[in-house]
Amino acid sequence: MTYTIIYEKINDASFGEGYFYAHLPKLDLTTHGVGIEGAKAAALDLLKMWIEEKKANNEPIIREEESFYSKIELQDAL
Repeated sequence: MTYTIIYEKINDASFGEGYFYAHLPKLDLTTHGVGIEGAKAAALDLLKMWIEEKKANNEPIIREEESFYSKIELQDAL
């Protein structure tokens, strides 16, 4: 199974320096870790727990079919 992860730098002093969010949009899951690799490792752990939970409850495991990512910039909007 393959899932898209979107990383976003955390600019919040309570996290300290170098933390990133890791979003799994198809599953609506978010975690965080130090650096991209830390966030990726946390996302993998979260994904494994999510799948175990689904299996334990005989619930379907959502699979990602296709994903697209884009950015939009607003100039002079603020």
